[in-house]
Amino acid sequence: MLEIENLTVAYGGIVAVRSVSLRVLRGQIVALIGSNGAGKTTLLNAICGAVRVSAGDIRFDGQALLGQRTHRIARQGVLLVPEGRQILAPLSVRENLELGRLATRGRADAREQSVGEIYRLFPRLEERTDQPAGSLSGGEQQMLAIGRALMGRPEILLLDEPSLGLAPKLAASVFEALRTLNQSGLTILLVEQNARRALELAEHGYVMERGEIVDAGPCERLRHDARVVVHYLGGELLRQPDQGSSKHVSHPGGTH
Repeated sequence: MLEIENLTVAYGGIVAVRSVSLRVLRGQIVALIGSNGAGKTTLLNAICGAVRVSAGDIRFDGQALLGQRTHRIARQGVLLVPEGRQILAPLSVRENLELGRLATRGRADAREQSVGEIYRLFPRLEERTDQPAGSLSGGEQQMLAIGRALMGRPEILLLDEPSLGLAPKLAASVFEALRTLNQSGLTILLVEQNARRALELAEHGYVMERGEIVDAGPCERLRHDARVVVHYLGGELLRQPDQGSSKHVSHPGGTH
């Protein structure tokens, strides 16, 4: 579905992303983890056409995305929930959601998403449907940002730090909603500093450091990789390690 090959992004001589290759297959949740400044957000912005790419290729369902404007990429079903949410604070919850429909323009195969479907996923939003979006809590704003993207009927949903700044209970609600969406068939690329949560949720993962992919593979293996455990999981394994979990770099779904 989404294929990135040897992607490089540079700002004023500083290389933020260097020769990154990444693949997301239809129906997967793929996690991208790494420390602040690793280049994760830049990579998402490159996929969406928000930053200029220096080299490499990005394809979605076989079609080149490079050189296309952000709104055209969104209308192909590639939708980003950005870090910081970027909701329109003076507008109501419902008005913010309705704006998400703009991404379906020109897509004959896009079934119209109803606001009611979003409210079933996030009941808190229905309770606050007429409130200004800026009056919502941080967790509710995150739900609204995800809901607005869903109104655009994404083929793939890109999420940048969805749990950032959220209390644990609200973060758990957001991750549970992502699990439900994936079970209904939505493909997700998740950038998340809470590596423990991300690797529990996703099927495949990539580890990014200083603009480069330094490890990749099934999350079951990454959860037990000594280096990942020490640097990203607080030094504690999530479960007992499996046999044969030695470090290697591999692209998930390589047989496809």
